[in-house]
Amino acid sequence: MRIISGISRGRRLATPRGHALRPTSDRVKESIFNILGSEVEGKVVLDLFAGTGNLGIEALSRGAKKTIFVERAREAIRMIQKNLLQCSFSEQVEIIPKEVNRAIGILEAREESFDLILMDPPYEKGWIQRTLVKLNNHNIYHEGSVLVIEHGRREPLPQKTGRWAVIKQRMIGDTIISILQAGGASKEGK
Repeated sequence: MRIISGISRGRRLATPRGHALRPTSDRVKESIFNILGSEVEGKVVLDLFAGTGNLGIEALSRGAKKTIFVERAREAIRMIQKNLLQCSFSEQVEIIPKEVNRAIGILEAREESFDLILMDPPYEKGWIQRTLVKLNNHNIYHEGSVLVIEHGRREPLPQKTGRWAVIKQRMIGDTIISILQAGGASKEGK
C-alpha cells in the first residue's frame, strides 16, 4: 500500500497483519481519486471507518486542507498515527477514537462541516445504511459536499437516500465505488 499522488507520492504505508482490517487497495484508491480529480485540493475531509488512514492520507497528499480520521480499533489507530508520521502530516489532522455513529454526533456538536466524506466500512455488515441515516440526521456537511462509499457489489445503494444522491458509480472486481452528493433535486439527475 502506497501514496499514489501528491506531496507524499510513493511513500509506503504500514499495513495490518492478519485479516482484522481490509485496507483499500491501491487500484481502488487510484480510481476513487481519479474520479474526484482536483475536488480534493483545499477541502476539509472526514475519513470514516479510517482503518489504516489510507484514504484520508491520500487526500492530504493531494492537497486537502484538513482531515479528521474516525476509527475505534486501537491497532488501526496506532497504524494511522504511524502512517501520518511517516508522511509528515501532523498539523492538519485529528483522530477521533470512537465508533462512527457516535463520532458524527460529536462532530455536529462541534459544528464541524466537511466538503468530502470518505467511507470504507466493513462490507455487508449494515454500516452503510446506518451511517447514511446518521448523516441525514446530523448536519456535518453542506449542499454540494461529496460522499465516497466503497462497498461490495452485494450491498447495493439506493439512488437517493435523504439529502444524498448517487452521481457516479464504478465497479472494480467485487468492489463498487459510489460517489454521492448532498443537495437538492437539481443534483439528482446527474
